[in-house]
Amino acid sequence: MLLEGKVALVTGASRGIGRAIALSLAAEGASVAINYAGNVKAAEEVKKQIVDNGGKAIIIQADVSDAEAVENMINTVITTYGTIDILINNAGITRDTLFARMKQQDWNAVIDTNLTGVYNCTKMVAKLMMKKRAGKIINMASVVGLTGNIGQANYAAAKAGVIGLTKSLARELAARGITVNAVAPGFISTDMTSVIPEKAKENILHGIPLGKMGSPEDVANTVLFLVSDGAAYITGQVINVDGGVVM
Repeated sequence: MLLEGKVALVTGASRGIGRAIALSLAAEGASVAINYAGNVKAAEEVKKQIVDNGGKAIIIQADVSDAEAVENMINTVITTYGTIDILINNAGITRDTLFARMKQQDWNAVIDTNLTGVYNCTKMVAKLMMKKRAGKIINMASVVGLTGNIGQANYAAAKAGVIGLTKSLARELAARGITVNAVAPGFISTDMTSVIPEKAKENILHGIPLGKMGSPEDVANTVLFLVSDGAAYITGQVINVDGGVVM
């Protein structure tokens, strides 16, 4: 198995892309820490599926925008598994609205979770990885961070920030044997995209060269490759998993 003996922390892993990533890493032998913000039932279901398949998993509640909560979460992972080899910064939220109508709290909430949350988690885990001189960090970006999108100024700004942070960290941490990459999903079938009106979905599909939305597993497969030894010489990259939307 690709990740036998490795320990992975996946934020926002109770559903959608995070859930698919947690299941994928566990299937390849990693012991997985499943972070969730509020949906404990969904997190328990992910853990049960992993354990039922012979894997190892724990669930940890933490708001990644809260530095103290993140510190407690990471200490719990280390106490349980002894280390962290892989960090997947996946937790994210949306507060979509046109910029002229966007409230300060909508801006702050998205930046705090989607960008500062990556900072909080990486800050602590990177220290551990630097001591070991090894580690894999994957940050979940978005094609919106590359192209922008009407009604998502806060989300686009946060994800563009994640891309810049990824490249900077890749340069800083390379000498310590740590790779840092970003995955930028396009339109993926998740709870987050299920609220898009059907007419809007049709318009979206017309703009996807492959003519279909992606699945969480499509993203998880890319993440799995990037944290494997097969991607040992890849760092500072943004991999679009988008059916060809951004070329």
